Formats: sequence, C-alpha cells, structure tokens
Amino acid sequence: MNQFVLQYGRSAELRLFPHILEVGIKKNGCIQLNTFLPTATEGLRIYCVLEGRFEWQIGNSSYELLPGDSALVLPDVLLGSENSVLDIGAFSWIHIAVQKQDGGGLQPGKWSGLADTEGVAIGNILALNRRPVLPRFPDVGKIIKGIYTELSGQEIGYQARVNHQVDELLIQVTRQMTRQHHSGRDFPKTFLHLEEILRRNLAHQWTVEEMAALVGLGTTLFNERVKSYSGFSPINYLINIRISEAIKLLKQPEIPVTEIALETGFYSSQHFSTTFRKLTGYKPSEFRKNHLRNQ
Repeated sequence: MNQFVLQYGRSAELRLFPHILEVGIKKNGCIQLNTFLPTATEGLRIYCVLEGRFEWQIGNSSYELLPGDSALVLPDVLLGSENSVLDIGAFSWIHIAVQKQDGGGLQPGKWSGLADTEGVAIGNILALNRRPVLPRFPDVGKIIKGIYTELSGQEIGYQARVNHQVDELLIQVTRQMTRQHHSGRDFPKTFLHLEEILRRNLAHQWTVEEMAALVGLGTTLFNERVKSYSGFSPINYLINIRISEAIKLLKQPEIPVTEIALETGFYSSQHFSTTFRKLTGYKPSEFRKNHLRNQ
C-alpha cells in the first residue's frame, strides 16, 4: 500500500468522521533528522510497525518496536524519539478523539456502537495501561488498512463499516492488553494487579463487568476466582478496599470526611458512614478521634 495521510478538517474522506483525527501510513526510505520530536496530542494514538526497527520514546520510557509490534499512546502522553530521528521503515497509525471522564478514564463518543458499559470498561483499561507496546500484534495494521480501504472506496454503508472497524480496533487492543498482562493466568498476581488499578481510581463506580474486563475474564469466572481467592464477592471485595483506603485517609486530620467519602467511591458521607460503621464498629469521625487520641 502506498503511503498516505488523511486529517480531519483537511481530507474530504474524513468529513463524516470527526472522531478520526488522523489516519495514515508512512514509508521512510532514509534516516530523517529533527523530524520526530516528542509531542503530545489530545487524541488516542495507535500505531503498528510494518517494516524496519524503531526506537521510540513513549512518555518517559524508551521502547524498541519491530515489524508486527503495535503501540498505544494515551492523550497528553509524549511520543517521539530521544534524538528526534525518524528511522528507516514503515508504520501505520490512527488518531482517535475520545471523551475524558472525571475519574481519568476514556470513552468513545456517540459514533461508537459499543454499549455504554463496554465503552466505559474499554476506556478504563486503556487509560490505566502502563505497557504501551503490544509485541507481535499486527492486527492493528490490518484494521487500519481496512479503515483506509473503506474511506477511499466510499461504497454504500462505508460510514457504518468505518465506525465498526474503529470499535473493533479498540476491542482488539484492549483484549490484547489484558492477555499480555495476564497471559499466564497466574491469578494471585493478577489479583494484586487488579487491586492496584482499583486503588488508583476508587472514585469510579466500578461494576463487576468492568473489573472482570480489567483482568481479561468473563464475569462468571471472575466471580468464582475472586470468591475463591478472597472469600468475598467482587462487590464486597471492592468495598473492603474502599474502607481500607478510607482508614488511611482518616488518619490525616486535614482531609474532610465528606471528601474522603467521595474520593473512595461512596455516594455520600451518610453512605460512607453507614458502611464504615458496619465494617469497623465506628463512625468515621469516631475512628479519627480515637486515632488522634492514641497518637
């Protein structure tokens, strides 16, 4: 396929697709200096290396990408090379506009055919990703090629086909990420990773489906694994995490109780107080007073 770059606002092919900020293929036949400075954008960027070897800086880390490797670059994250050099080779990419949620997650827009719960789950997994490179995952390049084929051909139904393929790209990237993180199905390690993710965003109202998606399991198997490993249902397991985090925050007297309630994912200070007392025997204010008295 010949190289091309389509940009929303400049390319007629993207007139009906404001969520596709850019899509393209670049074939670089010689080393180019000062052409790949680290930059950040508001969109979600997904790349696939087609030929050659690249050393890219994503965020604060450097990665080597080989043919078939793909990369996920979150909004506001830097992408470039440390010496601003673009190596010889070829790669395809797509930049997708996504909505940023209050809890830090991402979500596709109204163009997407994903159910709301699926969109939220996928957005949270993408936003919490700490391993931006997906080794040996050429499916990204195939899907991008399919998107370009539809955009250039513009046959009947192409708008639906393009949006469907963008959804498919998000689904496949998310699935690959969960497989990469938990390929061994070593659930104790997976369990610790899940808890780490939940603690980073306790204000989000996690559902069982979202938590299961984070570890790449169906909800039935996830329920069984969590109950077997922790003795709790997923929801009660999450509540225990919320309470344990609240206990840490209550030991800091400068943080208001209402703020702690919302930060740890409770609907209100009353909901927080009722749950906290049920599990600890104390109201949050009583626990704080006892802690300060015993210091």
